Amino acid sequence: MVTHMKNFYKYLGIVAIMLFSFYYTEKIAVLMRQKDPIYESIIVIAEDNKQEFTNAQIMEDTMIPGINGLTVNVDKSFQKMKSFGAFNKYYLIFDQVKPEISMEDYKDKIIKKGNSKKRSFAFIMEEKGEIAQYFSDNHLPLSILITEKTFMRDTTLEQINNDSQNYDATENLLNAQKENKNLCIINNFIESTCRKKSKYLIKPELELTAYNIAKIKSQLDSGSIILIKKSAKLEDVKLLLNEAKYKGLELTTLSKLITETNQETTK
Repeated sequence: MVTHMKNFYKYLGIVAIMLFSFYYTEKIAVLMRQKDPIYESIIVIAEDNKQEFTNAQIMEDTMIPGINGLTVNVDKSFQKMKSFGAFNKYYLIFDQVKPEISMEDYKDKIIKKGNSKKRSFAFIMEEKGEIAQYFSDNHLPLSILITEKTFMRDTTLEQINNDSQNYDATENLLNAQKENKNLCIINNFIESTCRKKSKYLIKPELELTAYNIAKIKSQLDSGSIILIKKSAKLEDVKLLLNEAKYKGLELTTLSKLITETNQETTK
């Protein structure tokens, strides 16, 4: 019994020494890292490169998504720069900071436009045709409503499930291609299905038809979501693209417009 106790305390002592050794070694490593000129430079600019989050705006049944904040991950930034052997602010690595009021906590609300701080806008095409082909040929971002029959296996366009009759089948097609952004352009036929499946609910604030180009052109703004109806004309869409360029707006896909992920992760 005495021998067993001696062995126990012996092993306990060895473990204690090992733990202390690991702890001491780690402390030394931290102190050495903090004295490294690269690390010190990162600490100096970390606060200046921090971005505060923007809360989502909730208005009764609707909302405008927020934007994540950004904080410099000092340790990961240091490791990356150390591998290059020099400080370079363009190698900073950021962590996303979720807004206090986030769209993720209000998925029952309807999104009518994106956050204006992004200086972007998005088109949604009602169906395939000349306009969609123009965007595809010119490699321009465009989201398009599809069904099981109109699903495209090889396209640069962002496809959105709008199949009221075969929703699950179309969902499977998108999932198989890893293209499902969980977006839903709500209408009387599909809204209840999308709510049950916890999709992002979108109701475009603007709709371009064959007769209202002047109105849409004047209302085009940062965050605008524009549904292009099948009656719309390609020449009118081109006018909107020129107007957006004049206003300093960038065309993007619907999923990128509404996401709260902060895209400015490098500077």
